[in-house]
Amino acid sequence: MKDILTRGLEALSLPTDSVPRLEQYAALLLEQNQYMNLTAITDPEQVARLHMLDSAALLHAADFAGKRVLDVGTGAGFPGLVLRLVEPSISLTLLDSLGKRISWLQQIASELGAADVTAIHGRAEELARSEEFREQFDIVTSRALADLGTLCELCLPFLRPGGVFLAMKGPDCREEKNAAGRCISILGGQLRQDYVYTIPETEVTHCVVRVEKTRPTPAKYPRRFAQIKKSPL
Repeated sequence: MKDILTRGLEALSLPTDSVPRLEQYAALLLEQNQYMNLTAITDPEQVARLHMLDSAALLHAADFAGKRVLDVGTGAGFPGLVLRLVEPSISLTLLDSLGKRISWLQQIASELGAADVTAIHGRAEELARSEEFREQFDIVTSRALADLGTLCELCLPFLRPGGVFLAMKGPDCREEKNAAGRCISILGGQLRQDYVYTIPETEVTHCVVRVEKTRPTPAKYPRRFAQIKKSPL
């Protein structure tokens, strides 16, 4: 795993001093996965490629240095915790609706030397309405959580104007982008050029949809989740 991570980060032109912490993270993930459903990928080398390097590649989709970042639906901490380990200047908040995952992330963040990471148990559509979180972040990330329109309604309210939402998607997301165009405009966003990359050490290509927040999101959004799903914008 060490060699894969080192070569992969070098291929991404990223510093390799985070490799020991990424190795430790992977080991903690696979250990906890025996008791909690955190990942379907259980081969250590594939964890290095498809979780760690895939997440690290996102650092080229925006300027993360010194930014306040929110990872929505973080699950086992991807991509957020990897981003923080590779770029320590990030002020990171992890958000997930499952309390057990958040408790585990709080514990391992400290073990990985990232005790300043904030891990919050809650629902995006509720927290986005609170003054503490609404329009407070420079970058919001989400990885394989929902369709783009749903993601934008959940995530754009967290962004300050001028910030960017990064939605990690598969290789072809044109249909999703076309379907979400009206929704993005209503929510105060504007599509920017995608970031397309191949995960190092693989032939897997992914696309990051980039949505810039150009104006405040109307106060009535996000709606309740059931309404978001029933009546997409």
